[in-house]
Amino acid sequence: MKKLMLLVCLLVASVAARAQFEKGKWVVSPSLTGLELSHDTGTDKTSFGLEVKGGAFLIDNVALLVNGAAKWNENGADIYSLGVGGRYYFSKVGVFLGANVNVDRYDWGNLDDTKFSFGMEAGYAFFLSRTVTIEPAAYWNVNGDRSKFGVKVGFGLYF
Repeated sequence: MKKLMLLVCLLVASVAARAQFEKGKWVVSPSLTGLELSHDTGTDKTSFGLEVKGGAFLIDNVALLVNGAAKWNENGADIYSLGVGGRYYFSKVGVFLGANVNVDRYDWGNLDDTKFSFGMEAGYAFFLSRTVTIEPAAYWNVNGDRSKFGVKVGFGLYF
């Protein structure tokens, strides 16, 4: 019975949260926890990073985002990214797909490189309150010579 009541409460909360994905609303989504963990197929290394996204809903369920990120790798390469992208929220309950284009700056100490990359993500915006979400997501990012996949957990603020 408790499980059924919890399920009903989650469904009601999801339906009540749908107004947050309407045209004219704003979203800020920092991954302040730093719980991004990814694996790079080019270097076969694991990295740790932080990311912040922010933007506005241009039409219902579609957000245009600007993002910035910093990642630190086991091999000593630091990666700093700036980019633009978008998200589409399905059924107004928080499931989303996103895509972005980034400029990535690789810093290996005495050697630097800049590359363009393309990324995709899929996740869920789980509403803790009317404006605050926890957003677990899986993502894939590819540039000219390597691809990276991983999972991350962040927070979303919708207003």
